[in-house]
Amino acid sequence: MKRLHLAALTAGLGLIGVAATGTAEAQVFKGKTVTIIVSTGAGGSYYDVAQAFARHMPQHIPGSPAMIVKAMPGAGNVLATNFLHNIAPKDGTTIGTINNSIPLHQVLDGMGVHYDARNFNWLGSTGSYNSVAYVWHTAGVKTIKDVMEKEVILGGTGVGSSIVIYPTVMNNVLGTKFKIVLGYKSTMEIDVAMEREEVQARTGSYTALKSEHPEWVKDKKVDIIAQIGEKKDPELATIPLMTELGKTDEERQVLKLISSPIAVGRPYLAPPDVPADRLAILRKAFDETLKDKGFLADAKKLDIDIDPTSGEELTRIVRETIEAPPAVIAKAKAAMVDPRNPAPQGSAAK
Repeated sequence: MKRLHLAALTAGLGLIGVAATGTAEAQVFKGKTVTIIVSTGAGGSYYDVAQAFARHMPQHIPGSPAMIVKAMPGAGNVLATNFLHNIAPKDGTTIGTINNSIPLHQVLDGMGVHYDARNFNWLGSTGSYNSVAYVWHTAGVKTIKDVMEKEVILGGTGVGSSIVIYPTVMNNVLGTKFKIVLGYKSTMEIDVAMEREEVQARTGSYTALKSEHPEWVKDKKVDIIAQIGEKKDPELATIPLMTELGKTDEERQVLKLISSPIAVGRPYLAPPDVPADRLAILRKAFDETLKDKGFLADAKKLDIDIDPTSGEELTRIVRETIEAPPAVIAKAKAAMVDPRNPAPQGSAAK
């Protein structure tokens, strides 16, 4: 009988412990506001997906905090990244979504870097998606080979952004003739410039292109001439990967490193030094949100494919990118320099 009483007492204490833990978790975020910092401008796909998280993620966080989205564009996504690394609160009330080229920008000694991507607490990614290079239909360019023979004006933001990294590397490694014009504050501004024919081309997410400008694809207002990723998008089976265009093993190795951000996808992170218990809450809530019916419905409306990458896997990808062989990094750095426009690149990241 005493043993039964002891077992019952132990079980009861265990239940009390679980309840106490749940109460403690709820108190951490109850009455608080969690801010999602977006490194791009308002109105783009990163911002729209963050808004979907703000609508659905709070119900998966004990205490159901409020959640808001704040756009912090600038310096090719470096401004928000530096803020999240050095200034943002480290108590779990600030998280961020940044461009997937940010780890690579660090590796290549990018201007304006005051962060180490290995220090971030990566929550996970909504999934990987290929980038594409596309040209406005009036430019007279149909294939990547055409850009090796004819100059094409391409719009960009800052040097830390993939939309500038990829065409610069294609110019230096493959011999394309993209004339890169920097200074646009957001990708939306570049899109308007394309419609006005101030610029003729840009690079960016294929998913974002379809969701933000479905009419461009449907009405053939743009021609997709190359894609950047680890493997071809099934919808673009005839469009070459950037890595496939390399003529030597060395070129393909450099192009593979520079394509590595694609595996990062659309990442979410917490600043360094967030307490382990709060980080665990955020990662669990992030994972559960990606399975939430309401969130998935919103993602479908945005034409965003959800194929989650865990925080642990994302951490591994980021570390491998930053710790790539020195010789490969050196050649990739050389491929990053735009000899025709060095001053704007340097100033853009300040």
